[in-house]
Amino acid sequence: MNASKSTVRPLVEKLAQQTRDGKMSRREFISTASTFGVSAAVAYGLIGAAQPTPAAAQGTPKSGGTLKIGLQVLDLKDPRTFDWPQTANIARQFLEPLVRWEPDFSFSGMLLDSWEVSDDAKTYTLNLRRDAVWNNGDRFDADDVIFNITRWCERDVEGNAMSAYMTSLIDNDTNMARDGAIERVDDFTVRLNLEQADITLIAGMSDYPALIVHRDYSAAVGLKDAPVGTGPFVLGEYNVGGTATVTRRADGWWGGDVFLDGVEFIDYGTDSSAIAAAFLADEIHVNDVTDSDFVELFDGLGLVRKEKETAQTMVTRMRADSPPFDNIEVRRAVQMAVDNSVVLELGLNGLGILGENHHVGVMHPEYAELPAPVYDPVAAKAMLDAAGHGETEMDLISIDGDWRTTSTDAIGAQLRDAGFNIKRTVIPGATFWNGWTDYPFSTTDWGARPLGVQVLGLAYRTGEPWNESGFSNAEFDAKLAQAVGIADPDARRELMVDIQALLQASGAIIQPFWRNMYLHHVAAVQGYERHQSREIHLEKVWIDA
Repeated sequence: MNASKSTVRPLVEKLAQQTRDGKMSRREFISTASTFGVSAAVAYGLIGAAQPTPAAAQGTPKSGGTLKIGLQVLDLKDPRTFDWPQTANIARQFLEPLVRWEPDFSFSGMLLDSWEVSDDAKTYTLNLRRDAVWNNGDRFDADDVIFNITRWCERDVEGNAMSAYMTSLIDNDTNMARDGAIERVDDFTVRLNLEQADITLIAGMSDYPALIVHRDYSAAVGLKDAPVGTGPFVLGEYNVGGTATVTRRADGWWGGDVFLDGVEFIDYGTDSSAIAAAFLADEIHVNDVTDSDFVELFDGLGLVRKEKETAQTMVTRMRADSPPFDNIEVRRAVQMAVDNSVVLELGLNGLGILGENHHVGVMHPEYAELPAPVYDPVAAKAMLDAAGHGETEMDLISIDGDWRTTSTDAIGAQLRDAGFNIKRTVIPGATFWNGWTDYPFSTTDWGARPLGVQVLGLAYRTGEPWNESGFSNAEFDAKLAQAVGIADPDARRELMVDIQALLQASGAIIQPFWRNMYLHHVAAVQGYERHQSREIHLEKVWIDA
């Protein structure tokens, strides 16, 4: 991004002043400013702060070695249909996004060199990196970007999560990119002409289903058989439920030196005790995520802990199109019978922040403070009885083997204590993920997103592929459409009061907490950090052998 202090637009200057006056947090400002194409260095300068630098590695980087990571190896699907970050974290080593969400919560260009956003947030000019080369020798250019954004706009493709971010580019009659929405200016410039203002577009391009594939990519062939990418590594073997490997590109990477010879991802399932055994046996150097129950244990093994407060969460959702949850009083009763603080304590050992049943948190720039959710199990049971479902069995489903299981157990136990007829079903991961959006009553973990309006559009707007609760409310959709066009978080917050309240009052979800994220690695690993959205970036990681 090339914006300098002299070219910063008045809106960003205004937000910088609000930050200097203490009316806006530093993180909110950095995120918003970088969305409009202001570099992190300039943004920090506008508020008189020093740009943070990554923790210094010990010594001079050394080339060589294979890093071994404990990570689930799931099906390598079409990237736009990725629905779990584990898959993206393997693909991310050979595929890259246009934009990266950095650990300091700013946005930086990856395959984009810079971008400009018009004052009305309806025109985005994407300036492409000119030195990126695909690992098949092809030049990366505008045709690749147009190919990907066009694919993202294909709303009728099952599981295409990226269509939720492309609403302002999509023709609602064809459910495809609108004529004139995606404009090729030259070989390295693409202009997006939005029908309505949308300040979430850059944040959406940083999400994990937004990895860029080659212009000749075919979903019928797939990535395993044609792993063409611009990233620092190339894909080797890929065995679902087993191992996956990548090796350093022999022809070099546009980003400079890469130190690791390769990476091996090893699937130990969801049982953290298996990861502990792998550390003890020196089978892995680093894990994907450390469950809260194992943080102290892994500390005691002499491993290095990395942690971050995040917008990662879990929701217990009730599908509004599945009895008995098609009755709003039933959903509200379930919600009222659960004390979120108990779920935080039992599910995460208190290592997180309380949620408020509307999937927007204090870490989001536009968060609006609402009254705390009401916890009243006696009134909840009376409401359930009045709705005619006092004896109706409810099957509460979760994945097996980790914090999601214990958190769901805590919810189920509270519902039983309140007099609800609760059955608990625990499903192995390989089965659970196949139908995660379809269960009538289940828990799902959700990754962090930079903006509250971004996650609401992805998960709760009518008809979106990831709308697992089946929530549909015309007033919510209309207000959300307004909110995504407002750049100033304070102004956006005025709408968020109603948006958050509508979702909370619908009883669609219990969202008990925001989760602190941990990982551990052996001391020899250098340059490895905990990303707030669980992303794994390895281009500058090395092993001090």
